[in-house]
Amino acid sequence: MGRIDVSLKRVDDTFHFVGANDQGIEVHLDDASERPDGLGLGMSPMQLLLISLGGCSGVDLASILGKGRQPIESLSIDVSGVKPDGVAPSLYETIHITFRIEGRVDVSRVARAVDLSLGKYCSVAKTLEPTATITASYEVNGTTYSWEQG
Repeated sequence: MGRIDVSLKRVDDTFHFVGANDQGIEVHLDDASERPDGLGLGMSPMQLLLISLGGCSGVDLASILGKGRQPIESLSIDVSGVKPDGVAPSLYETIHITFRIEGRVDVSRVARAVDLSLGKYCSVAKTLEPTATITASYEVNGTTYSWEQG
């Protein structure tokens, strides 16, 4: 079983933390989006969760399309989540991911890559599935398509 270790250290007397992995790569966390006493010196943990989902699925797409010899010129991802206010825990209820791909790629191959990522491989998506409905769309060279979970 693979083990992942990270550490966090509180930076000041508010909600500013610095998290680091074993390689020393750091990310700043704060809770300014959720609490008035946050300083805005980092992303909130819930924002980082959306970034993790986008990153996980993005790595999958790049890998799957690369192995299929689909040349990607650019790949960008937007992730939007909706969660209730005033409750604890405030879990995401819906999340939408938009993938934008430019290159000489076959649309059906992109559709398959999105389906494999969100439906099978992306551990972050699988972690969120019990509480959030995840939807997606993908734009290939300027044309938008909807993903239907298969």
